[in-house]
Amino acid sequence: MNKKQELAEAATDHALEHGLIGLSLRPLAAAIGTSDRMLIYHFGSKDELVAAVLAVSNERSIAIIRKVPPSGSVRQAVMDLWGAFGDRQLQRCQRMYVEAAALGLFGREPYATSVVGSNDGWMVAMTAHLRASGAGVTEAPGLAALVDATFNGLMLDRPLESDDVARRIVEDLADALERATTGTGHPGNE
Repeated sequence: MNKKQELAEAATDHALEHGLIGLSLRPLAAAIGTSDRMLIYHFGSKDELVAAVLAVSNERSIAIIRKVPPSGSVRQAVMDLWGAFGDRQLQRCQRMYVEAAALGLFGREPYATSVVGSNDGWMVAMTAHLRASGAGVTEAPGLAALVDATFNGLMLDRPLESDDVARRIVEDLADALERATTGTGHPGNE
């Protein structure tokens, strides 16, 4: 790993702990054992550093999804992906994504561009898991989009909802997607 990558990893760890809003180069540099000049030397600007942090965070979350073994059905794939969302590292990365997405909605860069890139990589990983778990080639991208939208909504509501409520919503989604892809549903939920 080169020095730039080491700094990006350390800056990502810091941002995952403290957030992106209000990120300042001098305190960040001090916290990760370097100087603001070295950060500018390696990244060129604060925006480029933030883009690198968002890319590292996204790579980490995608790696967690890729580690989920193929599931026996689309229904189980949804449940297994939801289980992966319980991973503390993934939750932290997803919170940073939401923070960046909110800033990107207002057209702020590098957030807007970084979020688009993050979405592309994330959807490839989600689609690949659903494909490996039995979803058809043409239906998997749409299923991944539905799962992703539901999970993001639940993540935003998570502090307000109980885990039982969220799990029931995910189970309902899993049942609906199973019915849509196979014409069957989860036993007992019909």
